[in-house]
Formats: sequence, C-alpha cells, structure tokens
Amino acid sequence: MANILLGDVEFQVFQRIIYNEIGIDLTRDKKELVQSRLLKKILQYELNSYSEYLRLIQIDNREKVEMLNLITTNETFFFREESHFEYCKKNIFPKSKPNEKFRVWSAASSVGAEAYSMAMFLDSYFNRNSWEVIGTDINTDVVTKARQALYPEAWLSKIPLHFRKLYCLRGKGKFEGQFMIERSLLENVSFEVRNLLNPLRDIGSFNIIFLRNILIYFDDKTRQVVLDNVVDNLKPQGYLIISYTENLNNLNTDKLIQVNGSIYYKR
Repeated sequence: MANILLGDVEFQVFQRIIYNEIGIDLTRDKKELVQSRLLKKILQYELNSYSEYLRLIQIDNREKVEMLNLITTNETFFFREESHFEYCKKNIFPKSKPNEKFRVWSAASSVGAEAYSMAMFLDSYFNRNSWEVIGTDINTDVVTKARQALYPEAWLSKIPLHFRKLYCLRGKGKFEGQFMIERSLLENVSFEVRNLLNPLRDIGSFNIIFLRNILIYFDDKTRQVVLDNVVDNLKPQGYLIISYTENLNNLNTDKLIQVNGSIYYKR
C-alpha cells in the first residue's frame, strides 16, 4: 500500500483542482510533495490509487477541503520579519486618527502567530478598545488552531521578553509544554476562513494589511487578482506589507506607492 505512486495524469488533475480552488500554481517539481502529503489519505481510506482519492474529493466537498488543507503550506512563527512590526509602531501608528478604530488584517494568517504578534504591538500602543486585528486563511485547520491561541512552548523564544510577560501564559497539567495567548488580548482578535481569490469587502477596510509569504505561490494572473482584492480593503493612506522575499513585479500597482522594498502606501 505504501508503494502507491502519484501518476503524471493524476498530478495534473490535482494541479487543476488546486489552481481553480485556491489559485496555487503547483509546478512539476511539486509532484513528490503532493504525493507525500496525500499519502496519509490513501492509507486512511485504504485506497489503491490516487485516482480513487480524486474521485472521492470530487463527490465529497468536505474531503476536498481536507485535501486543500494538506496541500497549503503554513510555516510561521511569532514576530517573523520583526522590523515590519517596528516600522508600524514608529511610522504608521503615530498617524492614526483619534476616535477611529485602528484595524489590521493578517490576510494569510496561518495558525495566528502574525496576527497575535501585531495584537501585542497594538495593545502596547493603543487603548484596548481602539484597535482590532482580523486574520484570514483558506486552510480550515489552521484557522481553528489560531482561534485556540495555544502554541508550543519553544515558540516563546521569538517573542520579546516584555511581551512574553504581558501576553503569554505557560500551560500546566495537560497543557504543559505549551503556552496560551492571554485571554483579554483575544477580545480584539478574530479569525475567519476566507479565499483571497474572492472579493472580501464585507470584512471592512484596514489601516494595515499584511500579505506576507503568500504571493510566491501564485502565477502573475492570480497574483493580480489577489492584490486587487486585498487593496480594495485598504483605506486611503493605508499600508500594504509583503514579505522581504516577495515583490509586485509584473503587476498593476497604480493604487500603491512603494515606501521601501516590502511596504506600500495606498494613494
């Protein structure tokens, strides 16, 4: 059973489904990755081929969601690219308007580390009732984990000490070896399952949008769709932040002014 291999034709069908559903453009060199990640499903259902699993996801939407969860990559940690957070605190927060809630969107939030990192910064600068963070992700599993706000204790090393003391609670008993985000901080943070290929105007407009470590998975056509959808939710004079390893080359960025290599300002 463990020797079942993913054929080229089967891989092409997975490629098409994944591209149509979530816009990720899997190149030929990702065939082994797809094979290894989906093998657990082949074994779970005691199937004889990846073709049988394809038939299953085509008749069972819940299983299709599970497949997409397995394929999407969710590497993350707290205060990733920390200078972005410092830039926000020094250059963007001071421009906030009094009596207007400061809103931040973590548009590919994974298990929530980015959203909670920003929440810590916001809470250290603004009054508790004057800010909000929303995290969204296509992966239903990671959104569930983000809402739980429970993480391995090893992840604490990335969190500045003063934030650890204020916002991180070490687990005891069955939660030993883990830590939880302090409950009061969670009141201003929410997570939703959303697809960036679709317009998301119903979640409102934002002062800052993080769109980090996600555009690299798309072709230019899909990158443009995602960028346009996200920028529609950015307030005039709001900021879009992408990863250091990404760029907006080949895309229409008429609505944006580049502040530095990875930070853009909406006209």
